[in-house]
Amino acid sequence: MPLTTRELFARMIQCEAGGEGDNGMRAVASVIMNRVNAAYGEYMRVNQGSLRNVMTQPGQFTCFQETVSGQYNPQNVYNMRPTAVHYSIADWAIGGGTLGAVGNCLWYFNPFNPNCPTNFPYNGTGLLYVHIGDHCFYTPTALYANT
Repeated sequence: MPLTTRELFARMIQCEAGGEGDNGMRAVASVIMNRVNAAYGEYMRVNQGSLRNVMTQPGQFTCFQETVSGQYNPQNVYNMRPTAVHYSIADWAIGGGTLGAVGNCLWYFNPFNPNCPTNFPYNGTGLLYVHIGDHCFYTPTALYANT
């Protein structure tokens, strides 16, 4: 039986930021919803306002890859078992909730060290905006409009 979009989102939140506490999970959920609501650029053009399309867009989230670098990825949405907090944050974000600290950020990642690179993605479309928990969050530069 296919998973609902809500179920996938709760799993995505757990997979991408489950160890980051409520604020970290809300920040990640906010960025994902920013992509859903993007008014221009790649995310508007490719995803057309669909949360499911955002989550499943190829090459965007490690948690949607069953293999990484040719190896099985046990940290994927299909192995997650979300709890009430993950569903609560998913419902909050779907309902329009957003963590103001991430503004209009469209990207995040965990560099696995205390320093965030200035740009991410590395093509210059994102500029460091804030560091929350282990994740760095990036707001679009003018280059993003041309994606």
